[in-house]
Amino acid sequence: MTHALLRLAADHPSTRGHFPGNPIVPAAVLLDEIIAAIERVHARPASELVVKWAKFLRPVRPGDTLALELSQVAGGVIRFHCRAGALEVITGLVQA
Repeated sequence: MTHALLRLAADHPSTRGHFPGNPIVPAAVLLDEIIAAIERVHARPASELVVKWAKFLRPVRPGDTLALELSQVAGGVIRFHCRAGALEVITGLVQA
């Protein structure tokens, strides 16, 4: 099992207008950050990684720091879990 921290900029341009008065980080940005972390940790190019599925359990806010937990499972699949504090916010599988 591997751990990493994802720090999401409070002023990330994708959060402007997503949603006014109640900003959240878009799912595409979150998945991009997760893929980049897997790329760094597992030394695999992003072009070889495919998100098999992802479940978004709670909104992620600009400025949040996420604790990412990666674990290798059978067949080159990497399971991920992201937490903001004690709350799980995203879980899923990536095929490597």
